[in-house]
Amino acid sequence: MADKLTVDEVADQMYKMVADSQGQKKLKPGDLTKAVKEVYGDKVDRKLCKDAIRSLIESGRCVYTYFGGSYIELPHREGAAND
Repeated sequence: MADKLTVDEVADQMYKMVADSQGQKKLKPGDLTKAVKEVYGDKVDRKLCKDAIRSLIESGRCVYTYFGGSYIELPHREGAAND
């Protein structure tokens, strides 16, 4: 069972992919699923990827945006906050 990945592990990998592509390319759920399958191979299936995306959205780490299609991005910051 050591080969089995958890939803959290897949979600963390997806979050990293979204964060790395932020501002360069918008990723669709299918893009994330395909990329994770390339990384982990047969250790992941479509359901595990879907559960990982749901986990990211429900936790607030990522949000869906709509612009001619559904994309997954990091949440946008409100206003022009200076950190």
